[in-house]
Amino acid sequence: MATKKIALTPSPLHKPAAKTGAPSADHWVKTRSLDVEKEPQKRLTLDIPASLHARIKSQCALDGTKMVEEIKLLLEDRWPEKK
Repeated sequence: MATKKIALTPSPLHKPAAKTGAPSADHWVKTRSLDVEKEPQKRLTLDIPASLHARIKSQCALDGTKMVEEIKLLLEDRWPEKK
């Protein structure tokens, strides 16, 4: 039996769309990408001080972003893809 692979994209914030300006959950479900990622993903685990974690988490909450996306941006800036 063949298995069907479905790519999961990040879910929307749980805050009401009217307050955040973000699309509603229904909009996200209707428009999410079903393309399977082209490059395999690897998990990175690191230990950081609780105070640093709290600063990152609180700033991301204020900005309405996810910690993982902000950290990916920092890593990409430090080690850009060479062409």
